[in-house]
Amino acid sequence: MELRPLRALVEVVRQGGFSQAAKTIHATQPTVSKAIKQLEDELGMPLLDRQVYPPRLTEAGEIVYRRALSMLAERDDLRAELDALRGLQRGVLRLGLPRLGSSSLFAPLFARFRSRYPRIEISLVEHGSRRLEEMVMAGEIELAATLRPVPDNFDWQPVAREPLIALMPADHPRAGAAAVGLVELRDTPFILFETGFALNRIIQDACQRAGFTPTVAARSGQTDFIVALVAAGLGVAFLPRIKADEETHAGVSRVPLRDPGTDWEMVQVWRRGGYLSHAAQAWLTLTRDPRPTTT
Repeated sequence: MELRPLRALVEVVRQGGFSQAAKTIHATQPTVSKAIKQLEDELGMPLLDRQVYPPRLTEAGEIVYRRALSMLAERDDLRAELDALRGLQRGVLRLGLPRLGSSSLFAPLFARFRSRYPRIEISLVEHGSRRLEEMVMAGEIELAATLRPVPDNFDWQPVAREPLIALMPADHPRAGAAAVGLVELRDTPFILFETGFALNRIIQDACQRAGFTPTVAARSGQTDFIVALVAAGLGVAFLPRIKADEETHAGVSRVPLRDPGTDWEMVQVWRRGGYLSHAAQAWLTLTRDPRPTTT
């Protein structure tokens, strides 16, 4: 079985269609369709339901898709090990970062990494934590920053731990309090991040433990827009302290959240048992002990 049709199947599912997949793998749409049809003929079972949009995996397709992710990741591991064996002086650090909090935590480290390893190219992608975890498992990136709890199929290394801060309109009854519990905000609509941001799960799980389901007024992937919505009186939002300290607004009050189990814990993850390139190992070493070295 060739890997090229498997890559085509993975991208059709991941991109939500044949034309989008073709652009991703730099092929034509008929080429992608033909590759998947040949794969279906080889296996003797349909893998995609083409009567719906986007195409949906069949029961057999689910199995093949899951195995394809593992096979493609193993191929990337093989290439990385051979590159290391050749002793290449140049390398690529394939890293994924979430949109929330990364600039504050990682920008200084990027500068130090480039200074220490000028011949290593940094290939960086930004997505929500759940998408980044999928990309690590698929072998598209080696490392990703995400939030705890970490799924069992990853190894991980801590980065930072921050309490959550509730952002509320300046005229909110709890504005100015020393701390606030989620149950005290149950009658106020919540402004959450888009689906895929792990911070949402922290908030929603804590609300469930407190015995209520929050009313969601809006979702956004832009922190500054969320803060503006809070200032406009639409509801309450939540940010890790490191990010909340950057988002000052005259119409927004910032109050620490006191609920247990709501700390924002960022970690770096990689596939358990997977091969890490020299570039990835160097990055983990630098971020494990971020203190600058003295000469």
